[in-house]
Amino acid sequence: MSVPGPLGHIKVLDLSRIMAGPWAGQLLADLGADVIKVERPGVGDDTRSWGPPFLPASEGTPSRESGYYLSVNRGKRSLTINIDKPKGQELVRALARRSDILLENFKVGTLARYGLGYDDLKAINPRLIYCSVSGFGQTGPKAQKLAYDFLIQAMGGLMSITGETDDRPGGGPQKVGIPILDLMTGMYTTVAVLAALAGREVSGQGDYIDVAMLDVQTAVLANQAMNYLMTGRAPRRQGNRHPNIMPQDVFSCSDGDVVLAVGNDGQFAKMCDAVGRPEVGRDPRFAKNPDRVRHKDELIPLIASIFATWSRADLVAAMERAGVPCGPINSIAEVFEDPQIKHRQMQIELDHPTAGNIPLVASPLKFARAKPAYERAPPLLGQHSNEVLHELGLSDAEIANLRNEGVV
Repeated sequence: MSVPGPLGHIKVLDLSRIMAGPWAGQLLADLGADVIKVERPGVGDDTRSWGPPFLPASEGTPSRESGYYLSVNRGKRSLTINIDKPKGQELVRALARRSDILLENFKVGTLARYGLGYDDLKAINPRLIYCSVSGFGQTGPKAQKLAYDFLIQAMGGLMSITGETDDRPGGGPQKVGIPILDLMTGMYTTVAVLAALAGREVSGQGDYIDVAMLDVQTAVLANQAMNYLMTGRAPRRQGNRHPNIMPQDVFSCSDGDVVLAVGNDGQFAKMCDAVGRPEVGRDPRFAKNPDRVRHKDELIPLIASIFATWSRADLVAAMERAGVPCGPINSIAEVFEDPQIKHRQMQIELDHPTAGNIPLVASPLKFARAKPAYERAPPLLGQHSNEVLHELGLSDAEIANLRNEGVV
């Protein structure tokens, strides 16, 4: 029997938009938190219009829910508030008073000008955990600059190590095929607010968290950063090759491509045995990983010539029997047909108020006791405004007045 999500007692005020902040909000909602997404009346989150594709129209009314928006707003309630208006600011304060976590990604200093900065809201709710997500952070010479994932991938070094080498066809810098910095920033944001929640259990006090996308990109350079810091040599693009482990690359079989991801010397020897070339595994140029890295320009063409004589299915099966990580390069359509993905129930359906059941990607988090809180499809703009405002104690007449005044 399932129990409420581990964050079922937590209320989140999500003032963020686009992707990094909303991704964190969606993760918190999956964990059971009540996440109220505050959006601009009549406009909403920018990503609602980032399409096509959009959900099908309902009764001749064009949909305003793009696939982009749907990917990061599952499980939330949408409330529209115009924070330019004093009454809108009062509503945000009322919500902050009863919230545990506040997420925002306004331009630095914007909310403080409205009396909605951390110091303002801390005064009315000392237990509030207030997290600001931005491109460059709340301090420093670039703090006021706007940023998107693509820009940070470039400025943070990721594109300098992503893509084929400059001397090969298609060479040159490439961005990752998903907004990886938005997603990683959302993950770090989630970790930070959960850590602050744990700390609050001891101190009784909230906290202020400053998460910058450029900081996150620098942090996730990981081994490539250390490769530079230890040698003084900036890593360069190597296509699909791993900079420190060989062989890890894309190889062509007779009827398709595979990825080979050998992780140690034992796996390399098993790979050579599996394809009937044990002498390659014993060759002193290749027996140990440091030697394979040094002799990669000899090793990679050799493996390519061997794999080219195999069918993709036969090679993958042989590697699986040998315990060597190897697999096909699947399209996204093939991902959702993968038996493992189906077994793990990574595709779900939720009831949408205008489109009926819609397909969504599930949370990857699997708890023994608590299941993810799949109760709400990504909301329509302002879908829950009346509901949330009633929870604040407003009457129908008061809500109608606020709507007439353009506040909600």
